[in-house]
Amino acid sequence: MNNAATYLEEIEREMGESWLPQIYRERVLKLRTRAYEFPTLVKNANAEIHHTLLGIELKVGRRRLLCPDLATARFLAVFARIGCRAVAIPYDITKISLVADELESSWHRMLLTSARLTLERSAAFRTRIQRQLIGKVRDEIEGVGAGPRIPQFRWITKQNAEPQKGTRSTKKN
Repeated sequence: MNNAATYLEEIEREMGESWLPQIYRERVLKLRTRAYEFPTLVKNANAEIHHTLLGIELKVGRRRLLCPDLATARFLAVFARIGCRAVAIPYDITKISLVADELESSWHRMLLTSARLTLERSAAFRTRIQRQLIGKVRDEIEGVGAGPRIPQFRWITKQNAEPQKGTRSTKKN
């Protein structure tokens, strides 16, 4: 493997179903979501989760973002490390933890695969591949978007619900 594009393709191929943008497309965007926009963040900022007296905070660079729970902080930390400006968050809080696990695993596996494949190359080349890999992931995620700002609700009431086939009406004549 000589050029960076070959390395990036090999990393994506090895990741397979656990490719981070694919998890985002298949596991997050298929759910009912709401859009989350990060405030302006410093490039290559480290994302850290802090437990404070006020709750859970995600510290990205010098910015502190208050999060409702640990799962949301873990979910957002992955995208803050990538440098995304906006992402979709599952509206159902019970789904966030499982997706955050998958995203974190994918993130670490992606970096480990990159390090393994570029082990015999120079440190500058490894850094360049990692930077391009993160850029590729960011571009793919931003390409599919963050979804609606407010989740869509489907209200089913007795007035607008259609009777199912094979059921009998309870009205008496």
